[in-house]
Amino acid sequence: MKIIIAIDDTDNLESRGTGYRARELGLLLMQKGLVSLISVTRHQLLFDRRIPYTSHNSSASLLCEMKSSFKEVIDFSKEYLIREAADGSDAGLCIADFERINNQIINWGHKAKTEIITKENAHELALKNEIYLEGFTGDKIGVIGSLAAVGLRKEGCDGRLLWMKNMRETTGVFKISDYKALIGLENISDKDGIFVSENEKILVTEWCRPIHKNNEITLIVEKEQNRSEYEWKCASKEYIKSISQ
Repeated sequence: MKIIIAIDDTDNLESRGTGYRARELGLLLMQKGLVSLISVTRHQLLFDRRIPYTSHNSSASLLCEMKSSFKEVIDFSKEYLIREAADGSDAGLCIADFERINNQIINWGHKAKTEIITKENAHELALKNEIYLEGFTGDKIGVIGSLAAVGLRKEGCDGRLLWMKNMRETTGVFKISDYKALIGLENISDKDGIFVSENEKILVTEWCRPIHKNNEITLIVEKEQNRSEYEWKCASKEYIKSISQ
Protein backbone atom coordinates (compact mmCIF):
# COMPACT_ATOMS: atom_id res chain seq x y z
CA MET A 1 0.00 0.00 0.00
CA LYS A 2 1.30 3.45 -0.91
CA ILE A 3 1.24 6.21 1.67
CA ILE A 4 2.29 9.85 1.75
CA ILE A 5 4.10 11.22 4.78
CA ALA A 6 4.42 15.00 4.92
CA ILE A 7 6.18 17.39 7.27
CA ASP A 8 6.30 21.15 7.61
CA ASP A 9 7.99 23.87 9.68
CA THR A 10 10.68 21.77 11.34
CA ASP A 11 13.52 24.30 11.16
CA ASN A 12 14.86 27.63 12.33
CA LEU A 13 17.33 29.98 10.65
CA GLU A 14 20.35 28.11 12.02
CA SER A 15 19.17 24.52 11.57
CA ARG A 16 18.88 22.09 8.70
CA GLY A 17 15.85 22.77 6.50
CA THR A 18 12.61 20.81 6.24
CA GLY A 19 13.76 19.23 2.98
CA TYR A 20 16.80 17.73 4.70
CA ARG A 21 14.66 16.46 7.56
CA ALA A 22 12.23 14.86 5.11
CA ARG A 23 15.04 13.01 3.34
CA GLU A 24 16.55 11.90 6.63
CA LEU A 25 13.20 10.70 7.97
CA GLY A 26 12.51 8.73 4.81
CA LEU A 27 15.88 7.00 4.83
CA LEU A 28 15.58 6.16 8.53
CA LEU A 29 12.10 4.72 7.99
CA MET A 30 13.52 2.60 5.19
CA GLN A 31 16.50 1.45 7.27
CA LYS A 32 14.07 0.31 9.96
CA GLY A 33 12.14 -1.70 7.37
CA LEU A 34 8.96 0.30 7.93
CA VAL A 35 8.64 1.64 4.38
CA SER A 36 10.22 1.52 0.95
CA LEU A 37 10.95 5.14 0.08
CA ILE A 38 10.00 6.09 -3.49
CA SER A 39 10.57 9.84 -3.58
CA VAL A 40 10.72 13.06 -1.56
CA THR A 41 9.25 16.28 -2.98
CA ARG A 42 9.47 19.94 -1.98
CA HIS A 43 6.27 22.01 -2.18
CA GLN A 44 6.25 25.81 -2.12
CA LEU A 45 3.37 27.34 -0.17
CA LEU A 46 2.14 30.93 0.01
CA PHE A 47 5.01 33.35 0.55
CA ASP A 48 3.42 36.18 2.54
CA ARG A 49 4.76 38.28 5.40
CA ARG A 50 1.54 37.67 7.34
CA ILE A 51 2.42 33.96 7.55
CA PRO A 52 5.06 32.84 10.08
CA TYR A 53 7.80 30.90 8.27
CA THR A 54 11.53 30.36 8.58
CA SER A 55 12.85 31.22 5.13
CA HIS A 56 10.71 30.03 2.21
CA ASN A 57 7.47 28.52 3.62
CA SER A 58 7.93 25.18 1.92
CA SER A 59 6.80 21.74 3.06
CA ALA A 60 7.91 18.27 1.99
CA SER A 61 6.20 14.99 1.13
CA LEU A 62 7.51 11.41 1.14
CA LEU A 63 5.88 8.89 -1.19
CA CYS A 64 6.39 5.44 0.28
CA GLU A 65 5.36 1.83 -0.04
CA MET A 66 4.37 0.75 3.45
CA LYS A 67 6.06 -2.36 4.82
CA SER A 68 4.61 -2.29 8.35
CA SER A 69 1.56 -0.79 10.08
CA PHE A 70 0.29 2.78 10.14
CA LYS A 71 0.89 2.87 13.88
CA GLU A 72 4.54 1.93 13.54
CA VAL A 73 5.11 4.54 10.83
CA ILE A 74 3.28 7.22 12.83
CA ASP A 75 5.10 6.41 16.06
CA PHE A 76 8.54 6.43 14.41
CA SER A 77 7.82 9.68 12.53
CA LYS A 78 6.48 11.38 15.67
CA GLU A 79 9.55 10.41 17.67
CA TYR A 80 11.80 11.68 14.92
CA LEU A 81 10.09 15.07 14.67
CA ILE A 82 9.92 15.59 18.42
CA ARG A 83 13.62 14.76 18.64
CA GLU A 84 14.87 16.66 15.59
CA ALA A 85 12.55 19.66 15.14
CA ALA A 86 14.53 22.83 15.78
CA ASP A 87 13.94 25.23 18.65
CA GLY A 88 11.29 27.74 17.67
CA SER A 89 9.79 25.53 14.95
CA ASP A 90 6.10 24.66 14.57
CA ALA A 91 6.45 21.11 13.31
CA GLY A 92 3.51 19.30 11.73
CA LEU A 93 3.11 15.73 10.51
CA CYS A 94 0.51 14.24 8.16
CA ILE A 95 0.29 10.60 7.02
CA ALA A 96 -2.33 9.30 4.60
CA ASP A 97 -3.22 6.28 2.52
CA PHE A 98 -2.51 7.38 -1.06
CA GLU A 99 -5.80 6.03 -2.38
CA ARG A 100 -7.88 7.86 0.24
CA ILE A 101 -6.55 11.32 -0.54
CA ASN A 102 -9.45 13.04 -2.29
CA ASN A 103 -10.12 16.33 -4.07
CA GLN A 104 -10.87 18.08 -0.79
CA ILE A 105 -7.30 17.46 0.34
CA ILE A 106 -5.91 18.41 -3.07
CA ASN A 107 -7.89 21.65 -2.96
CA TRP A 108 -6.47 22.35 0.50
CA GLY A 109 -3.01 22.07 -1.03
CA HIS A 110 -3.89 24.67 -3.67
CA LYS A 111 -5.35 26.97 -1.02
CA ALA A 112 -2.12 26.77 0.95
CA LYS A 113 -0.30 28.10 -2.11
CA THR A 114 -2.62 31.07 -2.60
CA GLU A 115 -4.52 31.87 0.64
CA ILE A 116 -4.00 32.34 4.35
CA ILE A 117 -5.66 29.36 6.04
CA THR A 118 -5.82 28.09 9.60
CA LYS A 119 -4.64 25.08 11.57
CA GLU A 120 -8.19 24.66 12.94
CA ASN A 121 -9.52 24.14 9.42
CA ALA A 122 -6.67 21.77 8.67
CA HIS A 123 -7.63 19.57 11.63
CA GLU A 124 -11.31 19.67 10.68
CA LEU A 125 -10.55 18.54 7.15
CA ALA A 126 -8.17 15.81 8.25
CA LEU A 127 -10.69 14.47 10.78
CA LYS A 128 -13.47 14.50 8.22
CA ASN A 129 -11.34 12.47 5.81
CA GLU A 130 -9.82 10.16 8.44
CA ILE A 131 -6.27 11.38 7.79
CA TYR A 132 -3.68 11.43 10.55
CA LEU A 133 -2.56 15.01 11.31
CA GLU A 134 -0.68 16.26 14.36
CA GLY A 135 1.43 19.23 15.44
CA PHE A 136 4.29 18.93 17.92
CA THR A 137 6.24 22.11 18.57
CA GLY A 138 5.59 25.82 18.98
CA ASP A 139 2.18 26.93 17.77
CA LYS A 140 1.83 23.67 15.79
CA ILE A 141 0.89 25.50 12.60
CA GLY A 142 2.99 23.06 10.57
CA VAL A 143 -0.18 20.99 10.25
CA ILE A 144 -1.33 23.43 7.56
CA GLY A 145 1.60 22.79 5.27
CA SER A 146 1.92 19.09 5.99
CA LEU A 147 -1.71 18.47 5.02
CA ALA A 148 -1.19 20.65 1.94
CA ALA A 149 1.87 18.64 0.89
CA VAL A 150 -0.15 15.42 1.05
CA GLY A 151 -2.74 16.86 -1.34
CA LEU A 152 -0.22 18.40 -3.72
CA ARG A 153 1.82 15.21 -3.94
CA LYS A 154 -1.27 13.11 -4.61
CA GLU A 155 -2.26 15.36 -7.50
CA GLY A 156 1.23 15.03 -8.97
CA CYS A 157 1.55 18.45 -10.60
CA ASP A 158 3.51 20.40 -8.01
CA GLY A 159 7.02 20.71 -6.63
CA ARG A 160 10.49 19.47 -7.37
CA LEU A 161 12.12 16.22 -6.34
CA LEU A 162 14.53 16.29 -3.41
CA TRP A 163 15.25 12.56 -3.42
CA MET A 164 14.86 9.58 -5.71
CA LYS A 165 16.96 6.46 -5.79
CA ASN A 166 20.37 7.28 -7.33
CA MET A 167 19.41 10.90 -8.00
CA ARG A 168 21.62 12.92 -5.70
CA GLU A 169 24.78 10.84 -6.08
CA THR A 170 24.73 10.46 -9.88
CA THR A 171 26.74 12.76 -12.15
CA GLY A 172 28.31 12.39 -15.57
CA VAL A 173 27.30 11.83 -19.17
CA PHE A 174 24.55 9.29 -19.86
CA LYS A 175 22.44 8.04 -22.72
CA ILE A 176 18.96 9.46 -22.13
CA SER A 177 17.31 6.03 -21.91
CA ASP A 178 19.94 4.80 -19.44
CA TYR A 179 19.58 7.81 -17.17
CA LYS A 180 15.78 7.52 -17.12
CA ALA A 181 16.05 3.88 -16.08
CA LEU A 182 18.72 4.56 -13.45
CA ILE A 183 16.78 7.33 -11.70
CA GLY A 184 13.23 6.19 -12.38
CA LEU A 185 12.22 9.16 -14.52
CA GLU A 186 9.11 9.03 -16.64
CA ASN A 187 10.00 11.89 -18.99
CA ILE A 188 12.88 14.11 -20.06
CA SER A 189 11.77 17.16 -22.01
CA ASP A 190 13.05 20.55 -23.10
CA LYS A 191 11.60 23.82 -21.80
CA ASP A 192 8.90 23.74 -24.48
CA GLY A 193 7.68 20.33 -23.29
CA ILE A 194 9.11 18.39 -26.24
CA PHE A 195 10.48 14.99 -25.24
CA VAL A 196 14.12 14.41 -26.13
CA SER A 197 15.42 11.43 -28.07
CA GLU A 198 16.15 8.32 -26.01
CA ASN A 199 19.35 7.79 -28.01
CA GLU A 200 20.90 11.18 -27.32
CA LYS A 201 23.13 11.96 -24.35
CA ILE A 202 22.81 14.22 -21.34
CA LEU A 203 25.27 15.81 -18.91
CA VAL A 204 24.05 15.33 -15.34
CA THR A 205 25.46 17.78 -12.82
CA GLU A 206 25.36 17.83 -9.01
CA TRP A 207 22.19 19.95 -8.94
CA CYS A 208 19.74 18.04 -11.11
CA ARG A 209 16.13 18.19 -9.90
CA PRO A 210 13.16 16.68 -11.75
CA ILE A 211 9.70 18.17 -11.23
CA HIS A 212 6.17 16.79 -11.07
CA LYS A 213 4.34 17.63 -14.27
CA ASN A 214 1.00 16.12 -15.35
CA ASN A 215 1.37 13.46 -12.66
CA GLU A 216 4.70 12.31 -14.07
CA ILE A 217 8.26 12.81 -12.90
CA THR A 218 9.90 14.93 -15.57
CA LEU A 219 13.42 16.27 -15.93
CA ILE A 220 13.67 19.56 -17.81
CA VAL A 221 16.77 19.96 -19.95
CA GLU A 222 18.27 22.50 -22.31
CA LYS A 223 20.20 22.04 -25.52
CA GLU A 224 23.99 22.01 -25.36
CA GLN A 225 25.34 23.69 -28.47
CA ASN A 226 29.08 23.63 -27.85
CA ARG A 227 29.93 20.04 -26.90
CA SER A 228 30.23 16.92 -29.00
CA GLU A 229 30.04 14.42 -26.11
CA TYR A 230 26.41 15.19 -25.27
CA GLU A 231 23.42 17.03 -26.71
CA TRP A 232 21.61 18.04 -23.49
CA LYS A 233 22.25 19.30 -19.98
CA CYS A 234 20.01 19.77 -16.95
CA ALA A 235 18.16 23.07 -16.91
CA SER A 236 19.70 25.62 -14.57
CA LYS A 237 18.92 25.75 -10.86
CA GLU A 238 17.39 29.18 -11.30
CA TYR A 239 15.05 27.98 -14.04
CA ILE A 240 13.91 24.87 -12.14
CA LYS A 241 13.26 26.93 -9.01
CA SER A 242 11.26 29.44 -11.04
CA ILE A 243 8.88 26.78 -12.40
CA SER A 244 8.52 24.70 -9.23
CA GLN A 245 7.42 27.40 -6.78
